[in-house]
Amino acid sequence: MSDRESINGSAERRLGVFKTYKLYVGGKFPRSESGRVYEVTDSKGQWLANAPQSSRKDARDAVVAARKAFGGWSGATAYNRGQVLYRVAEMLEGRKEQFVREVAASEGLSKSKAAAVVDAAIDRWVWYAGWTDKIGQISGGTNPVAGPYLNLSTPEPTGVVAVLAPQKSSLLGLVSVIAPVIATGNTAVVIASADAPLPALSLGEVLATSDVPGGVVNILSGATAELAAPLAAHQDVNAIDLTGAGAELAKELEIAAADNLKRVLRPLPAEADGSDASTDWLAAPGTHRLTAFLETKTVWHPTGALGVSGSSY
Repeated sequence: MSDRESINGSAERRLGVFKTYKLYVGGKFPRSESGRVYEVTDSKGQWLANAPQSSRKDARDAVVAARKAFGGWSGATAYNRGQVLYRVAEMLEGRKEQFVREVAASEGLSKSKAAAVVDAAIDRWVWYAGWTDKIGQISGGTNPVAGPYLNLSTPEPTGVVAVLAPQKSSLLGLVSVIAPVIATGNTAVVIASADAPLPALSLGEVLATSDVPGGVVNILSGATAELAAPLAAHQDVNAIDLTGAGAELAKELEIAAADNLKRVLRPLPAEADGSDASTDWLAAPGTHRLTAFLETKTVWHPTGALGVSGSSY
């Protein structure tokens, strides 16, 4: 038997290597603390993979990682954050085929439609990367005041943001809620779509191999309600995006979030049932998600007279 025949024969007999999906927390890939997994199926109910069933302990660990990363990420220059985010888009482009397969299976799309969605997700990531050093120009500036002083208002990141990802748009919607949070210097704890978590977990692999510091984005999979409750009540979470929550769950989480005055981004009316099926994620996103998790710091500066003319500055 020739080598070629031997290789062909072994190729016919070999078993495929199934991918093991893991959480992404603190720049590492842990299994769920509980050891639980759950089955992820496609739109026809066929098995795709087992995903980690995150626990409340996993959520708390993710918050610790996000808080630890916040100082360095928020302290980086906006221009540097833009470069880092653009590198993520480069990595997404290189793994496009994988994401097309996962999006097609997760959302029941044809390959061509899934490819269009992945292209839009990459473009969306680039779009937000370009805003990192520009958002301050539209959300801050010099304020007109009457008196011998002036003041400047500048935007600053809120802190650790819990993000409930869209339930149906497994990649484009996911990118649309993560990118603006970290583009403005926040860190994120993301709860992936319960039914379609695979693109989100694969995004964690992209982030790990890019220049995004560990802990800036932490991705959990599992039951949204089970994970969102401890995050909404967590005293070290500064804000929460309720996009992936249904109306009833969103109301409960908003009440819990009020305990430490978290910033809350409520789901749009089209997302209010938690399905986000009618949300047009392909539409121009605007800047409302960029400004949703920014605080405004105003600094006052006294002015003085210059020269004998008494002119002031």
